[in-house]
Amino acid sequence: MGKPTGFLEFDRMVSEAVSPKARIKNFNEFHTPLPEAEQRRQGGRCMECGVPFCQSGMMIKGMTSGCPLNNLIPEWNDLVYTGNWQQAYNRLKKTNSFPEFTCRVCPAPCEAACTCGLNGDPVSIKENEMAIIERAYESGEASARPPKIRTGKKVAVIGSGPSGLAAADQLNKRGHSVTVFERDDRIGGLLMYGIPNMKLEKHVIDRKINVMKEEGITFVTDANVGANYKAGKILKEFDRVILACGASNPRDIQVPGRDANGIFFAVDFLKATTKSLLNSGLEDGAFISAKGKHVIVIGGGDTGNDCVGTSIRHGCASVTQLEMMPKLPDKRTEDNTWPEWPRICKTDYGQEESIAVFGRDPRIYQTTVKEFIKDKDGNVTKAVLISLKSQKDPESGRMMMVPVEGTEREVPADLVLIAAGFLGAQKYVADAFGVELNAGTNVVTEAGKYGTNIEKVFVTGDMHRGQSLVVWAIREGREVAKEVDKSLIGYSNLA
Repeated sequence: MGKPTGFLEFDRMVSEAVSPKARIKNFNEFHTPLPEAEQRRQGGRCMECGVPFCQSGMMIKGMTSGCPLNNLIPEWNDLVYTGNWQQAYNRLKKTNSFPEFTCRVCPAPCEAACTCGLNGDPVSIKENEMAIIERAYESGEASARPPKIRTGKKVAVIGSGPSGLAAADQLNKRGHSVTVFERDDRIGGLLMYGIPNMKLEKHVIDRKINVMKEEGITFVTDANVGANYKAGKILKEFDRVILACGASNPRDIQVPGRDANGIFFAVDFLKATTKSLLNSGLEDGAFISAKGKHVIVIGGGDTGNDCVGTSIRHGCASVTQLEMMPKLPDKRTEDNTWPEWPRICKTDYGQEESIAVFGRDPRIYQTTVKEFIKDKDGNVTKAVLISLKSQKDPESGRMMMVPVEGTEREVPADLVLIAAGFLGAQKYVADAFGVELNAGTNVVTEAGKYGTNIEKVFVTGDMHRGQSLVVWAIREGREVAKEVDKSLIGYSNLA
């Protein structure tokens, strides 16, 4: 380890965020990196534990503990401390295909499982990861490294989200010829259009995609396989096919007035904003505007928070975020001990901005919409909210959130954004390839495997496991690549 007493001598420090009222004036990332000397000290806080839970990637009580990619975190923390940036990059890339993405958008289960966090502040692992990868680009270490030998095998990857890109990257390194098909006009999938620019600026994606192109991967955009592009053609032309189309069915709500104008799925709202931002800096007006509107966001997760932050940047009149579940405690409870994922209340960037602009946290807990009220033109004007309480279902025995009659109240609503999660694979893609879906509308495979009921066709990521984290998608992409590689060659040396 770099400094045996570092965790005692150095306080945790992270990059400074631009103040909420200043950062909402644009859609840029808003953190200023630490100076190199301070970043190295932060690496020195790592204890290099005998049992490094930070890299475990275990599931405890249904929650992720530690990094699903099994990143060699203590090793590169030590290398950051000693200033050996090149070797730190080599160790980081050994397990993580896209540290430039994860250091920006991952919720950091590694930090939640850090031993330093048991009785103090965890090591700033995400900050160290960003420092490593950004210096690798600056020094040229992250430049293209095309494979020297090609196998003559061709693999098609359907979908260019984190899982599809990870699979493509690994298989290309092995020497197979990989083509990635993307139905949108830009590569990146969820990373491009599902995550706002202020969390992940899109030039970061383009930078990596350009490297992958130089390494020999072919990308085809506007190819909606199963619609305007024939699955049969792909099956005929390629030796293997990997489906990486994500969990793309947004979860809806069914209440009176749902058909009103002005009610959208969060993914459509976020995508339209990002697309217009990239195409014209929002000058074309081709997006769902929240300017001057009273916005209701249904869903308390990351996507809901992104809708809050985006609406504020549009210039909304107000924003309210509805959360069905009770507010989580501010600190760990006795039944949520380390190294479990901490089930505590966190105030994210969008909520911080709402507090700064409107003087209040936008979240209302244990609340949902009972009805939407329309005007004579069919536009939503109000939402009838109702409180919820936890109650045991007599048939299943499970606890459920049920409405509390008599708690209804009306609130203004000119724009409603449904951010209630996703339900699984889109059926038309599955049908195009003939793969089976389970009750959760995910593609069926053997446990721990990625091959489908159709020979030559594999599946990975959210389409396989359901809606999850970017790090899990990258892990699945790397694992399916290994399985595909073995099916093509007879063995695999992919990590």
